[in-house]
Amino acid sequence: MNIALSEIEARVLGCLVEKEITTPEYYPLSLNALLHACNQKSNRDPLMNVDEEAVRHALRVLGDQMLARSASGDSRVAKYEHRLADTFNFTRPETAVLCELLLRGPQTPGELRSRAERMHAFEDLSMVQSTLKRLMEREPPVVKVLPRQAGNKEARYVHLLSGDVEIGEAPPGKEAAPSRIPGENERIGQLQAEISGLQKEVADLKTQFAEFRKQFE
Repeated sequence: MNIALSEIEARVLGCLVEKEITTPEYYPLSLNALLHACNQKSNRDPLMNVDEEAVRHALRVLGDQMLARSASGDSRVAKYEHRLADTFNFTRPETAVLCELLLRGPQTPGELRSRAERMHAFEDLSMVQSTLKRLMEREPPVVKVLPRQAGNKEARYVHLLSGDVEIGEAPPGKEAAPSRIPGENERIGQLQAEISGLQKEVADLKTQFAEFRKQFE
């Protein structure tokens, strides 16, 4: 498939996938709920302030590419759902990893393990790495590894649903970070990602109740 999602289209798709897994009782999403999910202040990078028309347009584009659709049901309010499973037949670990990449952009395996915990609990880092490998080996691939930047021990991974990404090495002359004991950078990175993930999850819990109320406004 020739898919090249815009930043907003990727955000809409990621939100639909995330909410199906984390708050299934409120899924499929109304347009209002999807709008608030896209503009959510936690678990998002970059932060956005999209309007209703932008979300409507993104849904039309995703519908044309068989990635989202209007959900049938008894509700008088139109609701929407993703079609990622129909189009790609991802496993739950693959879905969780891809969702995080859609919502937060390029990330290391350590960051993905911590942040995807709310959608799928990876036993260890090797499980994340094997999941990334499967996504990279698809035809066509949906994930790629970016060149490791100077001073960074872990490489970052990016999704390809917005097209190929070319990000080079750090600019020449930039000093690398001081060397550390082997494995220390990775452990520190994982701890930092886990702390950040916990802080954002607490913030997310506070916003989810407000989002739930706004669905029926």
